[in-house]
Amino acid sequence: MGEYLAWDIGGLLAVVLVAVLAAFALLSLRRWLLERRGGTVECSLRDPHGRGVWRLGIGRYNGDELLWFAIFGIRLRPRRVVSRRGLVVSGRRKPEAEEEAALQPDAGILEIQDGEGTVELAMSGAALTGFLAWLEAAPPGSPIA
Repeated sequence: MGEYLAWDIGGLLAVVLVAVLAAFALLSLRRWLLERRGGTVECSLRDPHGRGVWRLGIGRYNGDELLWFAIFGIRLRPRRVVSRRGLVVSGRRKPEAEEEAALQPDAGILEIQDGEGTVELAMSGAALTGFLAWLEAAPPGSPIA
């Protein structure tokens, strides 16, 4: 009886291990698919009026849009699309003490407003400089606020 129980527990552990490895492989494949075209940056997003939780993700520049994908997810569609047209940067700040653990060490935070509402983006210093350069590089005559 004990021998069969050991095989059952061993089999269950093997199934759990295979499931964890498969999930890790799928997340790695998804990240590779998102980053293979280039123009990506690690970027956390937070809805200041919602739950207020920072969500780690990847931002990908696509013409006049920044596509934001949650890092832990299976969707290949962005969870948030930030359009450069009509985008307003309404604030810039450093992370507060309780936010530092959830963000990159040298992160800066931008509060932005677009047609979908207000969100905060947290990026490394270099990524933040790149975001602001992308924002200012709009074609002439674009209605950038």
